[in-house]
Amino acid sequence: MRILAIDYGSRRIGLALSDPTGTLARPLPFLPAQADARLAREIAALADREKAGLLLLGLPRNMNGTAGEAATKVEAFAVHLRKACPVPLKLIDERLSTVQASRQLQESGLDTRHQRGRIDSEAAAVLLQAYLDAQSSFPLLPPDA
Repeated sequence: MRILAIDYGSRRIGLALSDPTGTLARPLPFLPAQADARLAREIAALADREKAGLLLLGLPRNMNGTAGEAATKVEAFAVHLRKACPVPLKLIDERLSTVQASRQLQESGLDTRHQRGRIDSEAAAVLLQAYLDAQSSFPLLPPDA
């Protein structure tokens, strides 16, 4: 099953997609921020086109675990996304995903100035890869094992 991850931002919406085996995440081109209902329809169309079976939406919590203004905006967007897309949606803690994505881009040779167009989708890929890795830590065993 393919999984589509979404990093909701005020200017850009980062996107990442898993491979069909649910092993690897790869960033997709970001979407510019727009009205939530329109954005939700666009993401629903992408999920349909890519045959995604699950949507992961990053929930930006404060470092102490509380929900701030950004988390409230993401939760409001989730309502639109659930209406527009029949695919199951999970909100997942995304603390530090952008920091990790920035580090990875710097290690690949991109300075902060050149990361602007890639950081959001790279953060979505970090979020998705962490989810995929956590799922593979608990493999399903056959019933007779």
